[in-house]
Amino acid sequence: MNERTIRIPALASILHALLVALIAVAATVAIGLIRPAGAHAAPRSGQHRGLGGVSRRLRLDAWNFARRQRGKPYRWGGVGPRGYDCSGLVWAAYRRAGIVLPRTTFEMLDSHALIRITWRQARRGDLAFFGREHVELVRWGNWTFGAEHTGTRIGFHKMNRFWHPTMYFRVR
Repeated sequence: MNERTIRIPALASILHALLVALIAVAATVAIGLIRPAGAHAAPRSGQHRGLGGVSRRLRLDAWNFARRQRGKPYRWGGVGPRGYDCSGLVWAAYRRAGIVLPRTTFEMLDSHALIRITWRQARRGDLAFFGREHVELVRWGNWTFGAEHTGTRIGFHKMNRFWHPTMYFRVR
């Protein structure tokens, strides 16, 4: 038996163990991120189900955290505390309120964590998506709050015919 035949089975068993561990971790993360907080899970204290979604208090907790980040720079991929990108600010704000959302706009829109609402239903702290690539928090009326793009600071943005959300969502 040569040295090469001994190493291949050992390498194969190591790769198999790593693959099993990776699948277990991925399954655990996926379950935690996409499990709806709706009918299949008991509501947390402070939640109600009117339109669906988290309570007003939790939504405003997320809003208030985001507001305290005003003036910090936009940083691509940033999740704080020195800077945020658009989805990083939303993710951090809701995480501070005790709600775990997926990290990116694409993942948020593909998850079961959001409930689609209309502009008229949108309240402070709800999410305003500008296509699939940008998200900000709803302020009220024609205003949103968030991290716009590289070179800007976190703050308020007034909607106009060129800059307006295409979808609104409430967090479950």
